[in-house]
Amino acid sequence: MYPLHNGGVSSTETEVRPREELAEEVLPDTPWITIVWNDPVNLMSYVTYVFMTYFHYSREKAEKLMTDVHVEGRAVVSAGTREEMERDVTAMHSFGLWATVSKNE
Repeated sequence: MYPLHNGGVSSTETEVRPREELAEEVLPDTPWITIVWNDPVNLMSYVTYVFMTYFHYSREKAEKLMTDVHVEGRAVVSAGTREEMERDVTAMHSFGLWATVSKNE
């Protein structure tokens, strides 16, 4: 049994799919991105750790994104629905990183 948005319950089976698959299907609401900005406080090793821990990125991808933050001043670290990106920004703030949500245009 699965809860419905109107408070009811559905007895039909619902397939649970990864976030990436769902984002591809919800095209009108997916052009949102999370940007992490360079700051004078956090060490590069810590930023890499955060990307690996929260986003489950490989060390190579996390280091590439961290380098973009350090050299370019920013990096796009995730994309999806606005709600997902707001959640990611909140998580980045909880790790002490500067992050914002933006429409990907």
